Amino acid sequence: MSVARADSLDSKELRRRSRKAKVVTPPPSRRLRVPKPIRRLQRQAPMYAVQGLSALSTRLREMTGRDVIDMNRVMEIVQFVYQQRQLASRGPDYVVDEFGFDAQWTESLLTLFNVMYRDYWRVETTGIENVPATGRALLVANHAGVLPWDGTMIKTAMFAEHAHPRHVRALVASLFMGMPMLSWFLRRTGQTVGHPDDTRRLLDRDELVLVFPEGVKGTGKQFKDRYRLRRFGRGGFVATAIRAGAPIIPISVVGSEEIYPMVADASPIARLFGLPYFPITPMWPWLGALGMIPLPSKWRIQFHPPVHTELIAAESAEDQSLVMTISDEVRNTIQKGVYENLKLRRGVFV
Repeated sequence: MSVARADSLDSKELRRRSRKAKVVTPPPSRRLRVPKPIRRLQRQAPMYAVQGLSALSTRLREMTGRDVIDMNRVMEIVQFVYQQRQLASRGPDYVVDEFGFDAQWTESLLTLFNVMYRDYWRVETTGIENVPATGRALLVANHAGVLPWDGTMIKTAMFAEHAHPRHVRALVASLFMGMPMLSWFLRRTGQTVGHPDDTRRLLDRDELVLVFPEGVKGTGKQFKDRYRLRRFGRGGFVATAIRAGAPIIPISVVGSEEIYPMVADASPIARLFGLPYFPITPMWPWLGALGMIPLPSKWRIQFHPPVHTELIAAESAEDQSLVMTISDEVRNTIQKGVYENLKLRRGVFV
């Protein structure tokens, strides 16, 4: 038999067998339908949970004579979760300014920051009325605590205590703006690089701008040097305030020095990772991630009366003697306020 004939027979046999073979078609996939009662229960589950907690809270209060479950805090958490779900549904089309600031998303985080402000650090704020309700101003504060929680608490105070809540735009070191995830978070919550040009642009838009003249030298202070302010440099913040016609509001912060008691600086490790310092505390790095939990120190924040640099002619910003005189005045006001508020504290944690 020739090869061509053998191929022909093989082809006929394959066609015959394929006709006899049953073609099994998989059934079409069907989406599982959830019964209406279950869907209704899923929608109403949060409400039932809150009602149950409320009933439990009432019962525990009757038994113990005090509030065991703080329903106000529970409702704040529920509101926070609801806000995050709403914000997640916005999609990619949400409004940010030229610096990447998302005001709506930032305000949704205030629920968490308020818990830290009122319950964890129990912040007492005075002089908040010195911050103008409208218009530009440069807020100048002492800096400490390894991580910049002092900036977060100052921003929270403006919403928790001020009669006219306003966003505060903090200036941060360029080092942090180079870190991928952190830089995204900082920009989205209103921070920007600590550069005179960005400061001037924000002030020209009548924003409240927060600056820490001590910089990383302030946050990197060791515990033995706590509450002693570093130098304020060459007074660049004063020159910027004069040029922008913005008053300066000095701010004294007490409490941030104790959240991460820095007993040493591992400089070789810091240089290896390109960091300004590598803190060694009683908890870090020995406890790993737990060592990053800040201690619940007692905080006090004082907003001092403004230094009216807006009344000075713009060309005076070139007078270095005047600039340094005002810078020293602001620094001395903050330092004095720190000492006075330390006296008002009964202890580090009370």
